[in-house]
Amino acid sequence: MPIVTIHQGPRDVELKRELVKRVTDAFVDAYKIPAETVQVWIHEVPKDSWGAAGTLMADK
Repeated sequence: MPIVTIHQGPRDVELKRELVKRVTDAFVDAYKIPAETVQVWIHEVPKDSWGAAGTLMADK
């Protein structure tokens, strides 16, 4: 059973639904497994708790 973990900033629920569907479909196509065996975990990180290139995302 594949478990896919995605770390990202907050997104709209509709975008997350689409992401979960596409990631699941990719595993189904690549591994020839039932969609029911694929789990996608989305961990949302607030912009004030995430930095890149020495700068908080909240400051961009």
